Amino acid sequence: MGQKFQYDESGGTFFYFLLSFLALILIPATFYYWPRKKKRDPEEENKECKCPECYIKREYLKNAEPWKGPKNFLIKLVIIAGWVILVLLAYKVSQFDYEMANFDPYEILGVPIGASQGEIKKAYRRLSLILHPDKDTGNEKEFMKLSKAYQALTDEEARKNWEKYGNPDGPGAMSFGIALPSWIVEKENSVWVLGLYALVFMVALPIVVGTWWYRSIKFTGDQVLLDTTQMYYYFFHKTPNMALKRVIMILAASLEFDKRHNSEIVERQSDNEEVPQLIKKLPNLNEKNKERPLCYLYSIKARAIIHAHLGRIPLNPTTLEVDRRYIIGKCPYLINEQVNCVNQLILLAYARRIQKLPSIETIENCMKLCPMIVQGLWEYKSPLLQLPYINDDNLKYFMSKKRQIKTLQQYAQLKGDDRRSLLRSLTEEEYENVMKVLGRMPYIDFQIQVEVMDDDNPTEVTAGAIVTVTVTLVRKDMGTLFGDDTVKENTTITENGTEEVKEGAGEPEAEATVKRPAWLKQKRGGGKKTKKFSKQGSKPASVPKPKAEESPKPPSEKKKEKPKVKEVKEDDETDESDESDADTNENDKSSDESGVNKSNNEDDDQEWEKFRKIHEREKSLEGKSKSSHPVHCPLFPHDKQEYWWTYICDRKSRTLLTAPYHITSLVERETVHLKFTAPNWPGVYTFTVCLRSDSYIGFDQQKDIKLDVKEAPAEITEHPQWEFEDSEEEGPAENNDHESEYTTDEDLPEDED
Repeated sequence: MGQKFQYDESGGTFFYFLLSFLALILIPATFYYWPRKKKRDPEEENKECKCPECYIKREYLKNAEPWKGPKNFLIKLVIIAGWVILVLLAYKVSQFDYEMANFDPYEILGVPIGASQGEIKKAYRRLSLILHPDKDTGNEKEFMKLSKAYQALTDEEARKNWEKYGNPDGPGAMSFGIALPSWIVEKENSVWVLGLYALVFMVALPIVVGTWWYRSIKFTGDQVLLDTTQMYYYFFHKTPNMALKRVIMILAASLEFDKRHNSEIVERQSDNEEVPQLIKKLPNLNEKNKERPLCYLYSIKARAIIHAHLGRIPLNPTTLEVDRRYIIGKCPYLINEQVNCVNQLILLAYARRIQKLPSIETIENCMKLCPMIVQGLWEYKSPLLQLPYINDDNLKYFMSKKRQIKTLQQYAQLKGDDRRSLLRSLTEEEYENVMKVLGRMPYIDFQIQVEVMDDDNPTEVTAGAIVTVTVTLVRKDMGTLFGDDTVKENTTITENGTEEVKEGAGEPEAEATVKRPAWLKQKRGGGKKTKKFSKQGSKPASVPKPKAEESPKPPSEKKKEKPKVKEVKEDDETDESDESDADTNENDKSSDESGVNKSNNEDDDQEWEKFRKIHEREKSLEGKSKSSHPVHCPLFPHDKQEYWWTYICDRKSRTLLTAPYHITSLVERETVHLKFTAPNWPGVYTFTVCLRSDSYIGFDQQKDIKLDVKEAPAEITEHPQWEFEDSEEEGPAENNDHESEYTTDEDLPEDED
């Protein structure tokens, strides 16, 4: 049985094609692109700041997209029109199916099955007199069906084929209709069809692909111009130790602010008058710098606007204020790119591909600039100015003789009456608004855990080992501090606004978030408990908790003071185990059975540790979320979410040990694993784990960790595969005059930071 391909003469299969194609596009387009109004929670509206600056910002964001209403209307109109066309096509196709499914010659002629030839002819003559096109009651379409039914029943062979196969022609060849109308291949239409193909595939498609490719190769993954990134690399390599104001100069020179590279930039004739007047109000702008592109007009204008933003200088609302919103809105993305560039240069310096190593101060100045931009404050200004209604006149009440309130945390920990007395110049409504904003600011419980994973002894660090620092962040609202009379036990707030967390504090909060599976529960009646503190979240009993009555000591004294360690006897530690042993003896169990239970408990601990690590690795492989908590930033033109950086550095050698990890999804709890290679030489090293906010000033924290690096085992150091050709040139390990990229505690005086 052969097959036959033919173009669709009637157009039925073409309608099937249109129907399916339109449905595949219309259904997901309706789901994703139908405009929806966001229902605002009344509780969230009550939590919003009601200060004048925030009100102006919300009105600006509402009016920032005037085309949003017409755009939503057009999208709805297109989707509705598509659904109307889809319904019409479905009705058309259903009519095709009805006509094809209802062709029955006996029913058309009105004769019963098995009727004689005479009855069939008589019925045909009677109906043809009615349906013939020449008659007044004629119907050409129905007459064609009548003729086809008559031919099917008067021919004996056709009648048998119909009764047997349902087709007068019998089991003919399988026919495939091409879902294109026949006029496409007609000779008189060939020129138009070829022209359409050429227009779509040879003109439109290459233009679309070329435009997309040209635009994509100009930007990095974070939508920063590649030319801007190359400029960052040049200046950070040229100036390894870069001051904060120099970082601002490099930021203002970004090509995103140059009209030649960004068509969204607006250049006005009034800039020739307004920008010089603004420069006169700004000290230390360094506008006479001759370096390119730092001396270009667009760079000087952007630098002046950034300085005016940090100084909270009002600008012309119709000209420079519009430019300020655009420039400041771009800055967080550009600053994050600066951090990435400095980090890449540090990696290249470690790989000895470049000679100059950027200092830790350079990358920290880049991070420090981000919250300054978001809050519109210089770093030397009081963090209290981040609250609404607070100005320089109110600050004099915070610095009285009785108390020295320098940080938001210190102010939040005061009694309610004391807090109100410091802001007695504000009305009750304004004061409630201040407390509302302060209560929603972040209070981070910052804890760390140091271990050497995939090693027999996770607590012992050997030379060249991979050290994993588990950073656990628990985010709470600042409102949890309201009403506290004393400073939190585990936190000391320094004068510069940073928080230093005492060693061993808050470790009960750092317990593993994954619940222990039921199949890993400890068996009862086991052996004695072993002294292991390698599990994450466990705390040695030898480290006492700090008491609430103890007054916090200055950081310099805390560094000199050595932690006091209790001597815990084996009998004191295993009292509970002895009781279980006594029960075991009463039940007449042998020591061999106890040893088996002890090994089973250790196996369960190992299985649980593997389960926890696998869970954390799977979580780390998930995509990063960009939603955390909204930031109160009335001077920043867009809505901002709380993001954080965490990294490890060596303050003494001024080097960076790990790449800064950008945390963008800290809602309640976040765990980050930072890994670095231990120093190659034995000794005691002090490193610093840092946490920096990219949204608020004065919320940075840091915690020191001490690593007692032991000499690596002989079977590792003397293994042939670790011996290199240049090992003799570097000198033996026993040599005391070696050079290390890290600095031990013995290399510097005790009073040096």
